[in-house]
Amino acid sequence: MQPQGKIINDPVYGFLHFAEPEVRSVIEHPWFQRLRHIKQMGMSHLVYPGAVHTRLHHSLGACHLMGKALEVLKQKGVSLSREDCTAARLAILLHDIGHGPFSHALESSLVEGVTHEMLSAMMMRRMNEEMDGKLTDALEIFDHAYPKKYLHQLVSGQLDVDRMDYLNRDSFYTGVSEGIIGYDRILQMLTVVNNELAVEEKGIQSVEKFIIARRLMYWQVYLHKTSLGAELLLSRVLKRAKELVQEGNTLFATPALHHFLSHRLTQKDFEEDPRHLALFASLDDAEIFTAIKMWQSAEDPVIATLSQMLVHRRLYKTQLSSQPLDELLEAKVNEFKKYFPQFSNEVIPYFVFTGVTQNSAYNIDDEKIVIAMKNDTIKDISEVDNALVTQALAQSIHKNYICYTVSNNHIL
Repeated sequence: MQPQGKIINDPVYGFLHFAEPEVRSVIEHPWFQRLRHIKQMGMSHLVYPGAVHTRLHHSLGACHLMGKALEVLKQKGVSLSREDCTAARLAILLHDIGHGPFSHALESSLVEGVTHEMLSAMMMRRMNEEMDGKLTDALEIFDHAYPKKYLHQLVSGQLDVDRMDYLNRDSFYTGVSEGIIGYDRILQMLTVVNNELAVEEKGIQSVEKFIIARRLMYWQVYLHKTSLGAELLLSRVLKRAKELVQEGNTLFATPALHHFLSHRLTQKDFEEDPRHLALFASLDDAEIFTAIKMWQSAEDPVIATLSQMLVHRRLYKTQLSSQPLDELLEAKVNEFKKYFPQFSNEVIPYFVFTGVTQNSAYNIDDEKIVIAMKNDTIKDISEVDNALVTQALAQSIHKNYICYTVSNNHIL
């Protein structure tokens, strides 16, 4: 009798089955297990206390949905071998392997110019060497080089299982019902047309709900003004730490964290020296937050104050606006100077600053969500008659933000 493989109990979907030996090997790999210690939603738990689920939860859930999607496609006559299915499951399982601590919050702080997608690909290649080439097909799917194009679209597209899982999972853990989608219905409506992923016409409403849910979740959860302010505070703590260390100051840090605080590394550096990737793969949320707790008593008043703010949840006051915020910025800078004269003008941008954030629920310039019509034609979902996802809804929304420090007694 063949072993049934690994079964994991998930609060969102119930029991998840991982029968393939290759998939089980990846799950047991130390680099994948590291994802247990990286929060899926960065600093959102400071707004939604239940949002403490991890990248490992999400990766396992996305792999589960990939299996369900592949079964649907096979039932509809799409030719998929055992190797195709295993490769697709491995690709989605590893799609977030390159995320650093606190996910997106520190993506441009620890390693500038090297995205988590680049790091994921590098880590997959290194793991592929360890596993004697068993991830070769998964890498091709991840890199959009596999002959069956629709498998990449299931991993990374505008209707991929990555988004399906994080919308459902993040809704579950935050308690925000707007993100709940009918993923089962969407999966049942998937098909393949001309080697591309498509959705049967009768599934249009479910896909529209998916797109609208994503838009609502971005403004209500992912770009919630307090979550945004917390992530910006975290990134500024790390920015100040890097400045201090690179100027020759001493700060508490583990060897791995000190390595990234003291070096400016490029993608080429990672590719040429395996030590950088190994050190990155050892970092997690606990390591960063432990350092921040220690920095509360640092000699530098800027990093000490910022660290205290983060640890004690005295976050920036954050406002979002569709209008320019130059006048408000000037007023807040003047207030900061008045109430905190001990800080020089050079460090004021750590405490008062502006920026721009954006949300695009559906990008009409990206790989489109294709609807397979009953008359054997195909249409982009934004072109379907009476569609909710219009050209207007597909436009990216930009909002200006301002962050300024608050004290116990006065708003700076």
